[in-house]
Amino acid sequence: MRRLHTTVGGSGILLVAILLAALNLRTPLTALPPVVTQVSDELQLSAAAAGLLTGIPVLCFALTTPAAAALLGRISLRSGVLLALVLILAGTGLRSADLGGAAAAFAGTVLIGLGITTANVAVPAITQRSFRSRVSTVTGIYTATINAGTMVSTALTASLALSLGWRWALLAWGLLAIVAIGWWWRAVPPEGGGPDALPRSVASSAGQATERGNASPPAPGDTAGAVGNRSVLREKYTWALCLMFGMQASSYYGMTAWLPLILSELAGVASGSSGAAASLFQGFAVLGSLGASVGIRYAGLRPSFVAIAVAWLCLPLSLLLAPGAWMVGVSLAGAAQGANFVMVFTLIARRFTQVSRARKASATVQSMGYSMAAVAPTLVGAVHTASGSWAVPVAIVLGALVVMSVVGILLTGVPDRHGGAAEQ
Repeated sequence: MRRLHTTVGGSGILLVAILLAALNLRTPLTALPPVVTQVSDELQLSAAAAGLLTGIPVLCFALTTPAAAALLGRISLRSGVLLALVLILAGTGLRSADLGGAAAAFAGTVLIGLGITTANVAVPAITQRSFRSRVSTVTGIYTATINAGTMVSTALTASLALSLGWRWALLAWGLLAIVAIGWWWRAVPPEGGGPDALPRSVASSAGQATERGNASPPAPGDTAGAVGNRSVLREKYTWALCLMFGMQASSYYGMTAWLPLILSELAGVASGSSGAAASLFQGFAVLGSLGASVGIRYAGLRPSFVAIAVAWLCLPLSLLLAPGAWMVGVSLAGAAQGANFVMVFTLIARRFTQVSRARKASATVQSMGYSMAAVAPTLVGAVHTASGSWAVPVAIVLGALVVMSVVGILLTGVPDRHGGAAEQ
């Protein structure tokens, strides 16, 4: 392991650790929908119960993010990620166990949701602390890895279930957690384990560290002065980010849940092909996540966000005004939703340069945003039932994206904590 540290460097080892963790942060969730019919039949779940089983993790994101942030203020970031991965592995095993029936499946899904929630808060804090000058780049790679895992689990789980049964098909994804746990345990130094070690807690380090592990002074505005001591909840910027992320997450989950049916009705895509067509929405997120970091670096925040907003808007606009161009809309919006995730957490990192404040801001934004997202699929379905058409809920998504776009354009022009415009 010492030879690996010498060859790759602590930052390279930590980046691999982050990416291995990322592979586990959506894979257990997206593995379930391809086999949910088999799961429902064997466990005798109603349609509503099956929907709750798939929606529990998002509820965890919404309800338990503040608790996860508080926990990470008391333990090391390394321990926090290890705990998250252990919870994901335990939940994957319990959900797949042939004991306990539906109760075990629900309990396992809750554990998965708690684990992912903890990692959702820990990883951005690690990124800001250890890759301070490359936050958007690392966040882009991290987000792309999450989306790649999503694609692979969605594509392979049904085939695995045909050969192994749904229980083993879901359990197989636990191998990713085992690999990630092994890497974090062996390769990432514990607190006090050297210059590349993560701090004991994000709340305990007075100064921040660069990606090489050397101490760096607190950024202007995050000293012990008025701004540094002010609660993130008292900043309008935080609540604007909550609204921006809430509209993004609501649009994403609302469209993801119903996109195959929407494409069938509004764009005339054959029902047998609509699932594959909708997968473009997830697939292009990988490109968007990587492209966002490049755009932010060379074009700046505001121009990059304008491009993201326009691409996102292309999906509802194409479905409502030019259904024949649905493939263009789905592809552009897929790239945009991946890119905007990077944008949100880049804005958090640039505005709240002290890691402890960034952790609190990230927790607030995720908790509020996922609270909105948790009800989005149900709301979209209810509006469709009431109106008898998918055009009305798509129009509502369009309105949410317009709000997101206006708020994002305003936020990317707000001066950052270094005294310059945030877009520069």
